[in-house]
Amino acid sequence: MKALKTIIVAAAVLIAAVSTNAQTYTPSEGNLQARKDFVNERFGIFLHWGIYASYAQGEWYLNNGKLNKDEYRKAASGFYPANYNAEEWAKAFKDAGAGYVTITSRHHDGFSMYDTKASDYNIVKATPYGKDVIKELDEACLKEGLKLQFYYSILDWDREDYPLGESGRFSGRKGDSQNYDHYLAFMKAQVKELLTQYHTRALWFDGYWDHKRDAVPFDWRMPEFYEYIHSINPDCLICNNHHIAPIEGEDYQTFERDLPGRNTSGYSEGQEVSQIIPLEMCQTMNHSWGYSVADQDYKSVGTLVRLLAQCVSMNCNMLMNIGPQANGELPAAALERLKGMGEWMRVNGESIKGCGPGPIEEQEWGVSTAPIGNKKAFYIHLFKSPGAVVEVPVAKRAKVLGVTSLASGAKIATKKVGEKLFITVPSDLPADSDYVIKVTLK
Repeated sequence: MKALKTIIVAAAVLIAAVSTNAQTYTPSEGNLQARKDFVNERFGIFLHWGIYASYAQGEWYLNNGKLNKDEYRKAASGFYPANYNAEEWAKAFKDAGAGYVTITSRHHDGFSMYDTKASDYNIVKATPYGKDVIKELDEACLKEGLKLQFYYSILDWDREDYPLGESGRFSGRKGDSQNYDHYLAFMKAQVKELLTQYHTRALWFDGYWDHKRDAVPFDWRMPEFYEYIHSINPDCLICNNHHIAPIEGEDYQTFERDLPGRNTSGYSEGQEVSQIIPLEMCQTMNHSWGYSVADQDYKSVGTLVRLLAQCVSMNCNMLMNIGPQANGELPAAALERLKGMGEWMRVNGESIKGCGPGPIEEQEWGVSTAPIGNKKAFYIHLFKSPGAVVEVPVAKRAKVLGVTSLASGAKIATKKVGEKLFITVPSDLPADSDYVIKVTLK
């Protein structure tokens, strides 16, 4: 009897523990709609812009250059993006086929690119430019129908209250005033400003990995932080570039420089892929996030288009990064890629926007996509020639109404045999591109 009582008590404790750790976050209706909109857009622009652009050495220069933070801060006094034109930026992004923009509101160097009352170390108070560039971008995105989202660093190489992590240890911080309660209150004040001063659809966090090797696990108190954010705006989407499985309260999952489930970059080892929330991959146009004068090795338009199609075929968005220059201009090479992607999207965009995985898994020659919730069509993306014929699985009773080139509308010869559809591949496929074939079914 005593043994039975012990078992019952143990079971009760286990149930209580499970209940304590159970998921309690329930997304609002507006949040769920924002997720659907996010998925349907499929293509976003990432912007890493801050006073680090003045050094033209990338966004990690304070850390990688082992600079003193007080010397680094002097860049703010000369930061004057005279050629910045938010409307031109937004138009270029819209013309490229993007549906949203995610910009750095504050990076690891601690400098805020918007008008914040929580710190004087910002573009309005600390630079001769004295204007809120994000406010201008907010208005421009609204005009173009683009959704605005904010990258926000939860680590800081400048502030003394941020608990020392793996990075930023050469910046000259004393380390004698570390106080996460104080630092978290500062972050809450800043995100409240982002949520109330701008038309913010999502907050994209970075830096969680800064304490991943702590001897005693560091408690970021993310659920508390997320609950605070959703208390201000329940519809706001939350994402965190932490390289681990999603944490309760997050609304979509991002993968740094990799497609979901892969780890070619070394950031996603063991990272679980969510089957519940939307997915996103962030990638650079060249090799750098922030502007680097030495990095002119930009990916071709064809490479970027194929990467976008790969993402969609894996039910994932692509967030493509550009590092604006200190003078406020987007690099010419980036503008050329945007223009090329826009030209491709104008004729092939229906195979991307509102689409997800198609009936064929990724092949050496390409991928397939299909409209979400619509079984009457799918698209074959040929990155290179698969040979004379592509073999596609279709239902035995499916009736094929048409197979055409999506760009030109030209009919393509096919033959259906049982549950196989054999498509004759054009012999003149364009080089370094993505040739899309549309299959329409009854």
